[in-house]
Amino acid sequence: MNLKISIKSGLSIVSCMLFSSFLLAQEKYASPIREGNEPVAAGKFAPTWQSLEQYKTPEWFRNAKFGIWAHWGPQCQAEQGDWYARGLYEEGSDYYKWHVAHYGHPSKAGFKEVIHDWKAQNWDPEKLVKLYKRAGAQYFFAMANHHDNLDLWDSKYQEWNSVRVGPQKDIVAGWARAAKKYGLPFGLSVHASRPWTWYEFAQGADKKGELTGVPYDGKLTKAEGKGTWWEGLDPQELYAQNHERSKSGDFNKQWSWGDGASVPSQAYCDKFYNRTIDLINKFNPDLLYFDDTALPLYPISDAGLKIAAHYYNHNMASHKGKLEAVMFGKILTEDQKKCMVWDVERGAPDKIQPDAWQTCTCIGSWHYSRSLYENGWYKSATSVIHMLVDIISKNGNLLLNIPVRGDGTIDDKEVAVLENIAAWMDINKESIFDTRPWKLYGEGPTADVSNPINGQGFNEGKIQYSAKDIRYNQKGNVLYATALGVPEDKICLKSLGKKKDNAAIRSVKVLGSKEKLSWKQYPDSLVIQKPKIIPNNIAVVFKIQK
Repeated sequence: MNLKISIKSGLSIVSCMLFSSFLLAQEKYASPIREGNEPVAAGKFAPTWQSLEQYKTPEWFRNAKFGIWAHWGPQCQAEQGDWYARGLYEEGSDYYKWHVAHYGHPSKAGFKEVIHDWKAQNWDPEKLVKLYKRAGAQYFFAMANHHDNLDLWDSKYQEWNSVRVGPQKDIVAGWARAAKKYGLPFGLSVHASRPWTWYEFAQGADKKGELTGVPYDGKLTKAEGKGTWWEGLDPQELYAQNHERSKSGDFNKQWSWGDGASVPSQAYCDKFYNRTIDLINKFNPDLLYFDDTALPLYPISDAGLKIAAHYYNHNMASHKGKLEAVMFGKILTEDQKKCMVWDVERGAPDKIQPDAWQTCTCIGSWHYSRSLYENGWYKSATSVIHMLVDIISKNGNLLLNIPVRGDGTIDDKEVAVLENIAAWMDINKESIFDTRPWKLYGEGPTADVSNPINGQGFNEGKIQYSAKDIRYNQKGNVLYATALGVPEDKICLKSLGKKKDNAAIRSVKVLGSKEKLSWKQYPDSLVIQKPKIIPNNIAVVFKIQK
């Protein structure tokens, strides 16, 4: 079986044979729970791909369409953008230079010092979640951990957690309470299967300069913490670098644990498994997102399969036998898409998908970036709405990250984007929520252009929309036709002619306006005269009653 290996930051996708006969057998037979590990909840699902194919996406998620994500953790403290905890160990990189200037050389002050510096002193989760709901979010996501390996709750299995170090707060619990208060389904994203290879640069040392050859802090031991702020903590429980480095050294080609990636120890896999089961048991999330190809640690371990079975069974037990859980994975085979919801990072397929799926993207960098704010490089509300309308026309949902600063606040430009999204939603939300795709997702210039995704995603921004681009979706006998801009002339919908096996049209309205429109259905098209009143300048929605 061939899988596509994820290439972060839009690098080329490398095809690689990943499965030996043993691993293929693993799809049918999972290993027993090792002594001392958390048990898998009993129930309908077993830890095999075959059993997970019983999954059905709950209707509430298909109705929700739009979620907001606080992809927030200690890497936001530096305000230098995504993957800072890895980049600071890359000699000569911008991350490295900034870190040396502000924290010191990574042989003396590595990422653990950034964690120590992170206080989240102005964090008000209820204020933020209230704003996200006002902007139209129907579910809310928080980050449980990232590749930096700090658990953001009172973790039973990870001593490096946000209650013991850094903010000394249970971040996940705070978000969970806020989501419950505002009636939003609560999601958690888990990224901590990766530190084994992700942190490998922390094993290195400078190759030039006065500190040439002096090791970075990635190999520090617990004994070396005596007399420091981290005394009693083991740095290897954070960095997980007590192993040989991967052979190829190219982490981007090792996302699926191929191409010479160092294989994690059983103890590492067990710890990740136990941490994630603890998270599920403590917070019972409605949604669970993995930043992995298929499932965490697959195919080198069955930990991800066991977590998936536990999550589904645990959810059913807490919902009177009904499965209401939504679990996400990336770069899925067609069979794996039957087992969970396919997540596409920073992109979208160019046709309607038979099963529910999700795009995850961000208005800026995944972790907060001061330079993006200062240079005005955020996605606009217009860009977000256009993405949302395109995505739901293809049977998808949009999960949008609003980067949070280290102190726990969002900036004024982010607030403005959210308020502009909210203003559009106030008028047009009926065309978004509870809808389903029509027989065609759209028409116009961009509908005629192929824009396929390769593997993980990363095809957003390659197409520029205009008012001539139309996207369709429906609710009962109502068809919504959304122009991705403000029409300059009459609107000609070629997909709605009488000869297209379409029902006769009874009425056409513009959402947000009481104006009586002039329109006519011809054999080859529906022609709508340009409205005199345009209720918004982002995307104009025509409500077509059949």
